[in-house]
Amino acid sequence: MKRLISKTSKWNVLFALAVFLFAVVSSATAQDGEDLEETLARLSKDAALGYISPVVSPFASNLNGGWFHKAPKSTLFSLDIEVGLVGMGTFFPEDDPGIRHFSTSGEFRFSSSQIDDILEGVDLSSFPVDIRDTIMDALIDAFSGAEFTVGISGGTIIGDPDDNINITFEGKPIEIDNPLFGLPGQPEKISINVPTEIIVLEGVAGFGEVLANINFLPFAAPQASIGTILGTRAVFRYLPKISLVSSLSEELGDFEWFGWGLQHNPRAIIPIPFPLDISFGFFKQTLKVGDIFEASTSSYGISVSKQLGVRAFNLTPYAGYMIEKSKISINYQFEVDDQTFDVSIDDLEEAVNGENPNKTRLTFGCNLRLLLFNVNVDYNIGKKYNSVTVGLMFAL
Repeated sequence: MKRLISKTSKWNVLFALAVFLFAVVSSATAQDGEDLEETLARLSKDAALGYISPVVSPFASNLNGGWFHKAPKSTLFSLDIEVGLVGMGTFFPEDDPGIRHFSTSGEFRFSSSQIDDILEGVDLSSFPVDIRDTIMDALIDAFSGAEFTVGISGGTIIGDPDDNINITFEGKPIEIDNPLFGLPGQPEKISINVPTEIIVLEGVAGFGEVLANINFLPFAAPQASIGTILGTRAVFRYLPKISLVSSLSEELGDFEWFGWGLQHNPRAIIPIPFPLDISFGFFKQTLKVGDIFEASTSSYGISVSKQLGVRAFNLTPYAGYMIEKSKISINYQFEVDDQTFDVSIDDLEEAVNGENPNKTRLTFGCNLRLLLFNVNVDYNIGKKYNSVTVGLMFAL
């Protein structure tokens, strides 16, 4: 009795869809009995999030860092101007298993049209004509009720560049009862072996040797501050609109960045017998790339500092406790072979982590004043992510 075998070329056509579906962050949700394309689209969202997740929260952590390095003076009016650059770096938690490699999988069922394509090449010529339709109907029913597993795995954006993205379909045999069982030489079951397929997306892994070897995410912000009025100093981050163009010469929109904050020293108004300068602060900013990408953050809390030395030469240790929030969203639409795909995630941090992992931070640092320059370094301790900031300011 001849074993039934489907055409392997059908599988190649089906799994070729995965090559571009991986790049599509679909809004599809999991449903019972979903088909291959639906599962791959949903897994593409999970895979895309798994790929970029190591840098999402550290990026937000960087944005919330470096706002202060001393308390405002406890004076009603004074001139205190700074202009410079703040550098940040948030450390990756290496004990997180998803930091360098991601993996996601799901169950699906073939659609009726896909089952027809798979069974199109099945050879039933060795069976009597009057039972061929019965066998084919039984095969269709068996395929319709069978669930298969498909998975996507590989290196994250900071993973090994040789850890290519793999799309794996786990095959298995589909069996039906043999209507001729009992006759000489007839097996009890008729089976079709659905093969395991693995697609390796060569070159789609990590983001190069540089990111694969770093243990923190760097960032920088232009920053200026002016004060002091009634013990209050204003802080700003700003870049003028910059038109961005992708590597494919497709216009992405304008890059915009604006942030502001206030620090207030209550001792300027209310004499408090306390050996340290106290500051209450609130900071907010928005970073946008056209209508595609937006990151917004806010933080508020208390800090203390103590100047040791004179105005032009001093050392100022400082510490702070901040409560912070952040939200990073993407919204993009593009076409592939006349099909329109939407990438839309309202909050990447929530999608990746379920919540903002760094709700609070403790800051410990020191500022050095040398004539017209302030140089500061601090270390920040968060719930999940720790970071450092370094500032260089021209000061008056």
